[in-house]
Amino acid sequence: MTAFPFDISATDGAARTGVLKTSRGDIRTPAFMPVGTAGTVKALTVDQVRQTGADIILGNTYHLMLRPTAERVARLGGLHRFMRWDGPILTDSGGFQVMSLSGIRKMSEEAVTFQSHIDGSRHVLSPERSIEIQADLLGSDIVMQLDECVAWPAEEARAADGMRLSARWGARSKAAFGTRETQALFGIQQGSTFETLRRESSERLTETGYDGYAIGGLAVGEGHEAMCEVLDYAPGLLPADRPRYLMGVGKPIDLVEAVWRGVDMFDCVLPTRSGRHGQAWTWEGSINLKNARFAEDESPLDPASDCPASRDYSRAYLHHLVKAEEILGQVLLSWHNIAFFQALMAAMRAAIAEGRLEAFRRDFRARHLKPD
Repeated sequence: MTAFPFDISATDGAARTGVLKTSRGDIRTPAFMPVGTAGTVKALTVDQVRQTGADIILGNTYHLMLRPTAERVARLGGLHRFMRWDGPILTDSGGFQVMSLSGIRKMSEEAVTFQSHIDGSRHVLSPERSIEIQADLLGSDIVMQLDECVAWPAEEARAADGMRLSARWGARSKAAFGTRETQALFGIQQGSTFETLRRESSERLTETGYDGYAIGGLAVGEGHEAMCEVLDYAPGLLPADRPRYLMGVGKPIDLVEAVWRGVDMFDCVLPTRSGRHGQAWTWEGSINLKNARFAEDESPLDPASDCPASRDYSRAYLHHLVKAEEILGQVLLSWHNIAFFQALMAAMRAAIAEGRLEAFRRDFRARHLKPD
């Protein structure tokens, strides 16, 4: 019996739509989780995030454990109360940031020791400590096992070592997590771009048993086509009755291709990062509001959207805000982008339910597989 029931209501090829039922609310899948790295989805209030249609957000263990510290968040009532978000929160394990952001790190079977990128202080992150931070101190609803995300490109032997260490850390994570009625634990498939390693990883994960399963080690530089080649088989190696979460992905075209291949959940910093740099994502592709051609364009980004940022402000005004480096430009474009990503997920849920995802995918590819 898993902590959160996952009800699949319709399938269309490999794609599925359904609901992951948590103690803090339902998550409609396929789902996109806005990233709240340091206890905030950058530039947005939680009310704005909720208005976009997001059912769940992501918090970052590495950043929160360093500042303001997980212990302080716990003393202040946990992450939900701290940031005023009453819906589900998924926290990552901290492993990816340790690999990518720490100045000095040392891996061992027991744990990873690293220096903070903020002040150089020394920290030790073990599977058990990661579970303590996520489940007990931050109080997240969906907890991720600690894993090692091997950099790309990787030799097969190096990818195998990282995958097997991740599997052993996953078993330790589950032992530390124990049995909880209101929190779930996800395991992470690793293996870089090697099918034999992904298969072995999936077998090890299934043997341990988790509430959900993630596909890790992608969106690390391998490119769209290589990612899709892995996704041709990786989701199908994981239990069909549990949610499948593709970590750190991605562009709208990546989301469409991954859903078509059977993925249920996503997270990425792209919508807000793009918004802070003047880029808007639309049904016709991405546009750069810095471009002079928008200087007198009175049309909104999306007149049919329910999001005020998409519907109520002209591209000319957004162009002006971006060029003038006004903070409001970053707010509005981030808000619009999150709303667009949620609208995209809703459109795919409807397409799956109506058995027309392949036509949706063909049309979307025609508009988005082109130079930005």
